[in-house]
Amino acid sequence: MSVMTEKTVGELALENPGATRLFEKLGIDYCCGGGQTLEQACQAAHVSIDQVVDSLAAVNQSASATAQGRNWQAEPLSDLIAHIRTAHHKYTREEIARLGPLFDKVCSVHGKNHSELDAMRDAFGGLSQELTTHMMKEEMMLFPYIERMEEAVIEKAPIVPSPFGSVRNPVSMMMHEHDSAGNALRGLRQASNGYTAPADACISFQTLYRALAEFEADLHQHIHLENNILFPRAIEMERPY
Repeated sequence: MSVMTEKTVGELALENPGATRLFEKLGIDYCCGGGQTLEQACQAAHVSIDQVVDSLAAVNQSASATAQGRNWQAEPLSDLIAHIRTAHHKYTREEIARLGPLFDKVCSVHGKNHSELDAMRDAFGGLSQELTTHMMKEEMMLFPYIERMEEAVIEKAPIVPSPFGSVRNPVSMMMHEHDSAGNALRGLRQASNGYTAPADACISFQTLYRALAEFEADLHQHIHLENNILFPRAIEMERPY
């Protein structure tokens, strides 16, 4: 038990992607807070470390019985980038376009009785702008450079210098922006009482909260793939050069 509790939640998520579903359910931050030990994360989330360890053991047994998903620690970085773009960036853009009007609709009907909605709409609008710019920077600058770097390493050719110097520089900026997004998500969850729709919530109101919870879960997985897999592997790849 002590070995598992001393591991970071990021390490546990890498060892078994199925653990991320458990962490989501328990409110344990495994993306931006991936550097915390499991014990620290359980304390922060106010959950029993013993119960979490038992649940993780069950998840590990299930994963060993039915191996699922791709091992992004071993796949080419170009494949991981393609997955991030098509699975997560695409989803994020589509949900931003959908949730903006849905927020407007719900606020117009329920805003008078639920003042938190207007503040949440403003917060989501700010998060949407930040994420849109963030993804554009990744797709136009960072991702292409990582792909070129990987090609050079495979071909044993020199890496063409980038305008931003070491890959650590944009990675540091992207991780800082991930932290900002994580803080915004925590604020939305807190303002909505864990996305619990009130008794007078209409279907649109309930749909909004469900969609925000799903948006949060996807963004956590998205950030996990970048912070804990893509970025460290890119930095390691650059090191010999």
